[in-house]
Amino acid sequence: MNLGSKSKKRAVLPSRPDPPTVQQILEDINRASPSDPAFSLLDHTGQDSSRVSPDSDVELKFQQSRRYLELNERLQEVRGQLVCQREELRAAGEQLDRDVAEVKGRAL
Repeated sequence: MNLGSKSKKRAVLPSRPDPPTVQQILEDINRASPSDPAFSLLDHTGQDSSRVSPDSDVELKFQQSRRYLELNERLQEVRGQLVCQREELRAAGEQLDRDVAEVKGRAL
């Protein structure tokens, strides 16, 4: 008998906080300084900042991310369609095999 496992109490975790509202997120972004680590990624993109304004670079990355998510969602939809079509083809192939066997049986 293992006495250690019965005497341990499970730690009760606090409930998950509510996610921030859009207004709270915008306020947080507006209060952040340009040196905030969340914005440091923009400095390490390797692009010449004299040619591209930071706003257009952010917009470009946003649009690329958005396009990626849209394509990924579409890919998942098409994958589901292909699974259904594969099953239909498999069932049609089985029916065709049965029909061919039946016709061969009649011919003999």
